[in-house]
Amino acid sequence: MKRTAPLSAVMAVSLAAGVLFTAGTASARERPATSHTGHDLYGTKTPYAPQGGPGHYQKPPKGFVPVFTENVARHGSRAMTDSGDGDAVLAVLRRAQDRGALTGLGARLGPQVQSLLSAAAALGYGNLSARGAEEHRQTALRMEQRLPSLFAGIAARHEPIVVETSGVPRAVASAGAFTGGLTSGDPALTGLIKEPVTDKDLLYFHKQPQNADYQAYVKGDPALAAVLARIDGDPRTAETAHRVVARLFRADFTATMSATDQVSFARSLYQLYGAAPDLRTEAPDVDLAPFLTDRDARWLAYLDDAAEFYQKGPAFSGRTITYRMAGVLLDDLLARAGAKAAGTDGDGAVLRFTHAEEIEPLAALMGLPGSTAPADPGQPYTYRNNPWRGAEVSPMAANIQWDLFANTPSDGRPATHLVRMLYNEKETAFKASCKPVAKGSYFYALDELEHCLTHG
Repeated sequence: MKRTAPLSAVMAVSLAAGVLFTAGTASARERPATSHTGHDLYGTKTPYAPQGGPGHYQKPPKGFVPVFTENVARHGSRAMTDSGDGDAVLAVLRRAQDRGALTGLGARLGPQVQSLLSAAAALGYGNLSARGAEEHRQTALRMEQRLPSLFAGIAARHEPIVVETSGVPRAVASAGAFTGGLTSGDPALTGLIKEPVTDKDLLYFHKQPQNADYQAYVKGDPALAAVLARIDGDPRTAETAHRVVARLFRADFTATMSATDQVSFARSLYQLYGAAPDLRTEAPDVDLAPFLTDRDARWLAYLDDAAEFYQKGPAFSGRTITYRMAGVLLDDLLARAGAKAAGTDGDGAVLRFTHAEEIEPLAALMGLPGSTAPADPGQPYTYRNNPWRGAEVSPMAANIQWDLFANTPSDGRPATHLVRMLYNEKETAFKASCKPVAKGSYFYALDELEHCLTHG
């Protein structure tokens, strides 16, 4: 959740109609998601990249074949949800231009921001971008490539492929892109993919009445407010913001901006910086990388990651308010796999499309890599003391996939069912309390998971 401080009245300058700024646009460059030091620069806005690939997956134990797959996926890359940050940045730039206070770099920023806003408005604020659709199409194709016999069996047996979404347009569009990828890879699946079903209790649970306690936590929990204020109040925040504005405005103009105004401007600019790669197709000439140094982008990314960590992730040691509500989704994963194993459900696959507000709590509840360590009271989350990173836990199109395998015993005994988990397409162990079928294996007996993944 964005925590850009309100701009002061001096920054609420209304923008005149028409094109502002006369400087030319910067040349576009696709910036990597991480800097050379390995620290993420885009947080949860990071475009998706698979973390596993062909030739890097364990083979199932002898005699086991895939019989079912299910996933939970975040929507893909998208436009920002509104124009607020862009409007705020443009207002300050216009005021500086009127005073002749823009640096050469500052004069280049306005056209870039305007182009980004125009692209987002044309697409529809909050909507899935072309990049986001392609992220899901390619993920679907790789799923088929990993499980060719499963999808051939689904087609041969005419097994339904169930699709569930939060009902939010970008999640529905992500589902359409994903299933379109499946049918383009295997046209025999056409007709087996069911119309998407909206399930907000399952896939938009953070907004539902049964989680009013969580909503109250985000809105006004004293400990949450205190720790975020402490993090935001770190002197490095003001120092970062001052460096940002000093590169864009002359010193006399910068001196008219309060520290709060500078921070607010820098954070709004960072939000746009993070949004630009997600709109690579719609705004190909937009490149905001020159306007934030890696050093400054990294600190602003940390501030956003801290908010995500405390509002949606592991949060405070000894409290489960941010992630226990994801139990409904974990239970559904177990139930669907269990029904397939028991023969009470004939679905070939279950595909779910949701949001970071669901992926991050689920990762914390399951103890997925990077989401295992809450912050101790008195020791706020930092990049040095905690492995949680938004770009790794919940980038755009983040996904958790369970593949169910079964054998066929020759003596007529019931089949044994194993589960393999992929997290952003990387084989991932379940938490330590879950025991795999062999040391170092990524395969787990389904009944073991039904026991070790219980939650209160």
